[in-house]
Amino acid sequence: MKQLKRERVFDLLKGDTRHLLENEINVKGWVRTRRGNKNVAFIALNDGSLIHSIQVVVDVKAFDNDELLRKITTGACISVNGKLVESQGKGQNVEIQALNIEVYGEADPEKYPLQKKGHTLEFLREIAHLRPRTNTFGAVLRLRHALSFAIHKFFNDNGFYYLHTPIITGSDAEGAGAMFRVTTLNLKDIPRTKEGEVDYSRDFFGKETNLTVSGQLEGELGALALSNIYTFGPTFRAENSNTSRHLSEFWMIEPEMAFYDITDNMDLAEAFLKYLISYLLENCEDDLLFLQKLYDEGLIDRLRHICDNTFERLTYTEAIEILEASGQKFEFPVSWGVDLQSEHERYLVEKHFRKPVILTDYPRDIKAFYMKLNDDGKTVRAMDVLFPKIGEIIGGSQREEDYEKLFGRIKEMGIHEEDVWWYLETRRFGTAPHSGFGLGFERLMLFVTGMGNIRDVIPFPRTPQNAEF
Repeated sequence: MKQLKRERVFDLLKGDTRHLLENEINVKGWVRTRRGNKNVAFIALNDGSLIHSIQVVVDVKAFDNDELLRKITTGACISVNGKLVESQGKGQNVEIQALNIEVYGEADPEKYPLQKKGHTLEFLREIAHLRPRTNTFGAVLRLRHALSFAIHKFFNDNGFYYLHTPIITGSDAEGAGAMFRVTTLNLKDIPRTKEGEVDYSRDFFGKETNLTVSGQLEGELGALALSNIYTFGPTFRAENSNTSRHLSEFWMIEPEMAFYDITDNMDLAEAFLKYLISYLLENCEDDLLFLQKLYDEGLIDRLRHICDNTFERLTYTEAIEILEASGQKFEFPVSWGVDLQSEHERYLVEKHFRKPVILTDYPRDIKAFYMKLNDDGKTVRAMDVLFPKIGEIIGGSQREEDYEKLFGRIKEMGIHEEDVWWYLETRRFGTAPHSGFGLGFERLMLFVTGMGNIRDVIPFPRTPQNAEF
């Protein structure tokens, strides 16, 4: 078989191929379907570079190797040398007339799990090692890549520096308590102190350590030196929650900005979200159209709606008044001081304002210790961005830069000073006003794909009792 430079299916179907027409080329990929008769076979070949497959036409009589053709089944990986010609059928401009075919890997039709179409998403989660080969998960993974690239591009173009914060940490940024412990201690013979406590001085790091729930605190250290930074990495929550919105391992984007107040923070969050969604609309139309057709008929209109509207801004107190006056029966009753649930957030976005909402000035008692206290002593300069179908998609705040106030909140919440001494020191040496927010990447992926379960927007979901792949 003649050695030729491989052409991507994307370039053949989306690029300018005039210079390749009537020439012999090479494509490689996985067989999606094969149909035909004893004279001609039509192979749909996909290499993952886009949602569409290219058609390979095989003149069966020209191939005297029946055994070879029998190996070309759904799921098989093949290399094809053939002439690129204008397509006679509808759907694509070009197709390939096969001259030579090499089978790299067979897929036994009796055993290959994706031999038939119409598998449920639940079934595909059980074969996460193969589900990227489906159209659905190919589209999701390409969108995940495009969204990741857009995140880095937005921040780079706006003067931010990408900061790598630690995955292993000795602090709990959220005070959540649900963290995965990192240890090299022998669990069958755990060393203990005289008081019967675990002796972490004999552990690898000499202290208790965990997988991080957030890069924010370390991100603030970077912002108080470089002005504008962002983190983008995995975070971990050991919550025993089996819902369609929870993962044990997920990715977070967390910008931190020196000299930003809460208004600057809101402006950035709105511009950021609109940029990301606009990027996907401009660059990922085929995948979005596919997901819209299969899963969410209102997907693209909803994405455009985000880009076309100014986000509504109001305080938590104003939101509570709207919810109390709504006449709506909520599963969780509403009153000042409660933490808003998804049903409350979605009512504000989907029914009352009919556009994204940013809420500010939450009660201090339901927010984290690092948020800046307002002059009323009851609320903090927090902000949450609320989206349709999702509820909260971004959470952030202006950070407390005053040492005494921050130290007081740490004491109030029972946080050990020795665990955050380094964080406190930034308020002692050259403190500055600063703000930041966190965006859950998979939650945004849910919104831009129209998928209903967060386990279907990450390649290998980590959930309670599930770490198979």
